[in-house]
Amino acid sequence: MGTDGNFSGGAGRKPCISSFVSHGTIESHRYHLARRTVLEMLRDRGYGVPDSELTRSLDEFRSVLSNKPNLDHLRISASLRSNPSKKILVIFCGTDEIRKQVIVGIFSQISNKESLHRVILILQSKMNSHARKVVDDFPTKVETFQITDLLANITKHVLAPKHEILTSEEKQMLLQKYHVEDKELPRMLVNDTIARYYGLQKGQVVKVTYGGPLTDSLVTYRCVM
Repeated sequence: MGTDGNFSGGAGRKPCISSFVSHGTIESHRYHLARRTVLEMLRDRGYGVPDSELTRSLDEFRSVLSNKPNLDHLRISASLRSNPSKKILVIFCGTDEIRKQVIVGIFSQISNKESLHRVILILQSKMNSHARKVVDDFPTKVETFQITDLLANITKHVLAPKHEILTSEEKQMLLQKYHVEDKELPRMLVNDTIARYYGLQKGQVVKVTYGGPLTDSLVTYRCVM
């Protein structure tokens, strides 16, 4: 131990334990985790997301966006790989209660509304009914997520089955193969966490594969209702 009370010294000595402690804010850590989950979610939905954004470390995030990130700098804009004219915009909201004026202000700042396919609002507090009405009336579909629900990617959980979204053609082939209608398939509610992660709409069908290296795979299909 050195004269200053820290573990330090020459060759072969272990680094001071304080070198492993993060000196950044909890706020920046939350934003980093939530933003990374959103980027993974967009990629899984088919949007173009740079690898550099997905692999950005917490230290790099803080270096670029600081320990107290500006919410405007956290915004994400991406285009569908299959149709670049369809764009999505992700907006992080503040910690105060979300009132009508807040939502009106956010929407008024959005440019090129006609090119937007969807908008995602990341909330850190409750949204009152008047604000919700503005969201529901917005011409573009708006999704909302609480930031606490995005601190971990639910699809990466070790027990989570594999989900694959069927195209319209694949859905019709499935229904014809088993001579059923979509309403006869097992259901997945439109507000299910997986349905919300992938941005699914009613009528879409998901292939769900359970199992792993030590067990046989089980495949089932669910229709979003």
